[in-house]
Amino acid sequence: MASVVASFMLAACSEREVILPGERLGVRDVLQENQADGTATVQNTTRAANLPAMTNNANWPQSHVSPSARVSNAALSKSLTPVWSTSIGQGDKRRARIITDPVVADGRVFTIDSAGRVSATSTSGAALWSYSLVPLRDDASQALAGGLAYDNGRLYVTSGFGTLSAIDAATGREIWTQRLLTGATGAPTVFGGLVYVVAGDSTAWAVEQEDGRVRWQSDGLGDIGNVAGAAPPAVNDRHVVFSFGSGAVEGAFRQGGLRLWSADIVGARRGFAIALIDDITGYPVIDGQTVYVGNHSGRLVALNVNSGDRLWTAQHGALNPVWPAGGSVYVVSDVNQLMRLDATDGSQIWSVDLPGYEPVRRPQRRRDTTFTNHGPILAGGRLIVASSDGFIRAFDPASGELVSQTEIRGGATTRPVVAGGTLYVVSTNGVLHAYR
Repeated sequence: MASVVASFMLAACSEREVILPGERLGVRDVLQENQADGTATVQNTTRAANLPAMTNNANWPQSHVSPSARVSNAALSKSLTPVWSTSIGQGDKRRARIITDPVVADGRVFTIDSAGRVSATSTSGAALWSYSLVPLRDDASQALAGGLAYDNGRLYVTSGFGTLSAIDAATGREIWTQRLLTGATGAPTVFGGLVYVVAGDSTAWAVEQEDGRVRWQSDGLGDIGNVAGAAPPAVNDRHVVFSFGSGAVEGAFRQGGLRLWSADIVGARRGFAIALIDDITGYPVIDGQTVYVGNHSGRLVALNVNSGDRLWTAQHGALNPVWPAGGSVYVVSDVNQLMRLDATDGSQIWSVDLPGYEPVRRPQRRRDTTFTNHGPILAGGRLIVASSDGFIRAFDPASGELVSQTEIRGGATTRPVVAGGTLYVVSTNGVLHAYR
């Protein structure tokens, strides 16, 4: 029997191996051409950026997620020089953070510190007034601050203590306050006589600008694994788009609140801990008939604003709302890269690394240093990102090349805004900086 088996083995060895035609690739080589999340590495290319003309804007009244509030390319000098800096109150603490971007209107810069104090500062750096969002029987450490939006002489302010307030922008006097039943840490959006806001990462509200009465509300789904600060609603002439902590996005008629469509932003990067957080951190941004929205864990999508139909999906998350311009979409991704995507299909044109973390090098340090990147915005014909590592960086929109960087002491903790040819940003130590 053994001799029979041996004869079969010898016969098999004597057969000639069939060599198939075609190119041969090493298995390891193929694997190395792909990133850890399974997406293919893309070669950077330079493509002309069809940017809008620069605009001499006096105001930056609210988040850029809505077309009516977005300054497409604010006028700004090519080289930034510090003009002044002033304290706005308490800076970032271990259990309290500044999460509110500044807004600028009528010669004033409005901010909120990590202790829930709203401040108005003149564009020359003088303190004008302040207003506390903390109820008398509560403590600032019990809730995060909220967000800001300005319209027609009034400042609209949300708070983690569950309120939406209208404040006289000139004096800081409270005009009205509406209780939202749960914390509202995201910025409001003001348009057409209504103030839109998401409370508790799960309920959409539309409130009358004039007196604070509730026009309508809509319930979504919340989630416990969220990033601080909800998304400001995006509004155009007809629609309002909300996002919720569960990763759901909802489009509705802005006047009556009738729900038109809903979509779930799902998908994540394999092998990354960030995949456990499915919150919407790339807030919905309306540009024409398209809504761009991304989650924290590896997905960025384009939806039709009228129907909610998905136009494309990119396997990149978004840590901040995108900036659409000239047929491209610019975004800070979930792996701390500044990226340029083609707005028609979501394909990558280029990406550049931003500071992410610094590994432990000294024995006395117990943990790595991590950095946060705020932006991008388009101003002065450049993409600007403010980072907590202590620099404001400017990039060429066509190639992604770093063209300049400016120091910000303490590092940035908010997105930059630009008005009157001046860039404003708040640092982690609670200081408002102006550059021109």
